[in-house]
Amino acid sequence: MASKVQVPAKTQSSSQGFVYLALLLGWLVPGAGHLLTGRWVRALLLFAAITAMFWLGIAMQGKLYAPNTGDILEMLGFVGDVGNGLFYALGRMIGLGQIPVQTVTADYGTKFIVVAGLLNFISAVDAHNLRIGRKA
Repeated sequence: MASKVQVPAKTQSSSQGFVYLALLLGWLVPGAGHLLTGRWVRALLLFAAITAMFWLGIAMQGKLYAPNTGDILEMLGFVGDVGNGLFYALGRMIGLGQIPVQTVTADYGTKFIVVAGLLNFISAVDAHNLRIGRKA
């Protein structure tokens, strides 16, 4: 007769503090969550890649999506843009990405911005998984 082996669940230690801090910091500033977990090389690489993609998209006159549109594709673009955290907020505050598309590269720039945000979401979740010990 086979016996069932029970593995105790991981308990949250009180020394970890607020476990969602790496997730929030990683979303607001690319790579900050990894910096918090002590992986500074990965943090630097993520910061450089995501920052370069966002600002290259802006330089190509890419569009920053607004939150109040009714079109489903624009709402999805907005979700991708919000992934850029403080970069998106800064861009909206100073009026970047608001001019009408006048160049061929603007569509590529818009995609650069959205993909940078989606990559930042993924890296923030990765930093959270490192913080809680789900990933080594």
